[in-house]
Amino acid sequence: MTHANITFGFPMGIWRKIQEYLFIKKRDPNSVLNTNIKLMNGMNRISLFMFLIALIILFIRYVVMPLFR
Repeated sequence: MTHANITFGFPMGIWRKIQEYLFIKKRDPNSVLNTNIKLMNGMNRISLFMFLIALIILFIRYVVMPLFR
C-alpha cells in the first residue's frame, strides 16, 4: 500500500460505501458478505437514513421556516 492509497483511497472507500447504502452504486460482487456483515450494513443504512432525515428537518426548521415569518 502506497502513501497515495492511504491518503486518497480511504475517503473514496467511505464515499463508495455511502453510495452503496443509498442504492446509488451497485455492490462490489467480489466483496465478502456473510450474515454479520449484512446485519451491520443494514444497521448502518438505517442510521444513515435517519441522519439524513434529521438534517432535512433541521434545515427546514432553521432555514426555511424563518423565511416565512
